[in-house]
Amino acid sequence: MVKDNIIPNHMDIYWHDYTGHVKDKPITEASVPVKAALIGRVGLMLLSCGTGAWRVRSSMNAISEQLGVTCTSSIGLMTIVYTCFDGHKTFTNSLCLNNTGVNTSKLDRLERFVKKFPTDGAHKSGEQLHQELDEIEKIRGLYTPVKLGLAAAFACAAFTFLLGGGPIEMLCAFIGAGAGNFLRSKLIGKHFTLYLCVVSSVALACLAYVASLRLIELAFPVAGGHEVGYICAMLFIIPGFPFITSGIDLAKLDMRSGLERLAYAVIIVVISTITAWVMSLILNLSPGAFADLGLSPALLFVLRLIASFVGVFGFSIMFNSPVSIAASAAVIGAVANTLRLELVDLAGLPAAVAAFIGALTAGLLASLMMKKLGYPRISVTVPSIVIMVPGLYLYRAVYNMGEMSLTLSAPWLVSALMIIMALPLGLIAARIITDRSFRHCT
Repeated sequence: MVKDNIIPNHMDIYWHDYTGHVKDKPITEASVPVKAALIGRVGLMLLSCGTGAWRVRSSMNAISEQLGVTCTSSIGLMTIVYTCFDGHKTFTNSLCLNNTGVNTSKLDRLERFVKKFPTDGAHKSGEQLHQELDEIEKIRGLYTPVKLGLAAAFACAAFTFLLGGGPIEMLCAFIGAGAGNFLRSKLIGKHFTLYLCVVSSVALACLAYVASLRLIELAFPVAGGHEVGYICAMLFIIPGFPFITSGIDLAKLDMRSGLERLAYAVIIVVISTITAWVMSLILNLSPGAFADLGLSPALLFVLRLIASFVGVFGFSIMFNSPVSIAASAAVIGAVANTLRLELVDLAGLPAAVAAFIGALTAGLLASLMMKKLGYPRISVTVPSIVIMVPGLYLYRAVYNMGEMSLTLSAPWLVSALMIIMALPLGLIAARIITDRSFRHCT
């Protein structure tokens, strides 16, 4: 199908052509190709939501068992190759997405579809089931670009405070991140390529931060030194979902998916940090330390709880979470991230160790909450620890690398990598403790 005079590189799949010749026959009585088409479509839709290979495979297996077929699959970031057989016939298929992203609202609906399939879906025809999946497929963004811009604005303003910034840095980050993510959302809606979306949004975020700071300096007698917070305006670009899911997939030896997700996350980090570095050269900026806010430990604790809640809530909205899921993730994130920060300040723990404990706490709290609420675990665990990803460390590493100050770059890079490795390890440990099916390799 040609859209806007552009021929798509990925052809559309007409799923209703693979529902069998008898439209009212139950799917359990259909041929292997018809069953395989349903299994593959569910897996591909789950993959499009940003969830990892282990969850996709588990869902495909659950439906396969109800349909009386055996399914083996190899899953990547954007592709699924799978084989279905029933002892008599074998059907192999290869499916591919045209893009990747995160949509926790659609993920929630799909997981409910899979969970209810034994009672609500197994007796339906292939045509009826594909019609249900058509309705789920229509779930796009719950929020407009303006709302997504505001979500990023609040998230990055909160992020700024947690990193040590004051009211001026928070306000400028609010404006910069809001403008940057608004542009990013508009470009994604028009299906522009990843590189263009990242470069344009990060550049605008940095520019908007500096422009708003200059206007504040013209209007009010403020002291200098607030330029150091400009990097906080671009932290909405952090690829938290692929970073975390890559670690989980690698832990389950889903090497293909884990490495592809890791490569995707690294691409985004490299593009965004290099763009921010170029903007710093153009705007004559350099990273530095925030001025001490002089807050008491008790007040700082309370403000960290509030900022962590706001930051995680904003990131969850950016992942297209309904308000109920976003609020649940924000509660978990407020507890886990504040604990992490307090462990560093009060107990003197290394940042990576504190990150592991914070992620472990988030995973354990999510397990307790999800038993009552029924949300997909990943829809609350990943947003709750995205705020712990050391985007500022990564930027300072790349900035100093660009300046050929390798002795300054190395500590930031190593610290960032240690924290990034600790976060999925914390979630994996929580999953092993609370999920019997996850802790086994069968």
